[in-house]
Amino acid sequence: MITYIIIDDEHIAHDIIKGYCDMLPNLEFKADCYDAIEAIDYISKNDIDLIFLDLNMPKLKGFQFLKTLSSPPKVIVTTAYSEFAIEGYELNVVDYLLKPFSFERFLSAINKVNSSDTTTIRKESKEIAKPEGKHIFLKQNNSHIQVDVDDILFIEASGNYTKVVTNDNTISIREKISDTIQLLSDNDFLQVHKSFAVAKKHIDRVEGNRIYIGYHIVPIGKLYKTNINQLFK
Repeated sequence: MITYIIIDDEHIAHDIIKGYCDMLPNLEFKADCYDAIEAIDYISKNDIDLIFLDLNMPKLKGFQFLKTLSSPPKVIVTTAYSEFAIEGYELNVVDYLLKPFSFERFLSAINKVNSSDTTTIRKESKEIAKPEGKHIFLKQNNSHIQVDVDDILFIEASGNYTKVVTNDNTISIREKISDTIQLLSDNDFLQVHKSFAVAKKHIDRVEGNRIYIGYHIVPIGKLYKTNINQLFK
């Protein structure tokens, strides 16, 4: 579960963000903050995982507020101003959403939170928390399906779609395979063919130009043999 707060001086922005979050089962609302001073007070007393942060606020601007935090949680910027995007990424924000943004764009940002390292340092204990399971939402037709990344065996390009094959299911999403790979950790997944990327942990054996994962056989492309050789070092 990802706990979050919203920092924005506009009430309608809170309503939109919270409405989107209520559609996703792994997000838990904690507080509405209408300026950065209010947020500083809340964060000093509570642990949270994610901030939805507006930039143009009274008293203290969004990035000025962010710089005051010694161990900030993950941050998704929500703003009407595109010119501050570079500074945002320099501050390691997860994503930069330009208002007004659609639910699909919002979901893409949440997927980045889910697929990134969830290890956080709690200010009170100074102990590193164990990473929680990583989940992403995949859109198949009109449904958004939550998938445990650890259950993904491999992904396969199929025309204008990408098939995500898990232990129990195959989900077809209208995304390029390159965009889908970006949602997954480079340390855990390996592209082995122009149309295939596999989860390293699920490889049973490599034989010739084939990878065996359970009952599945994945081909190895000539241009990707170097990637496979890295597994044996």
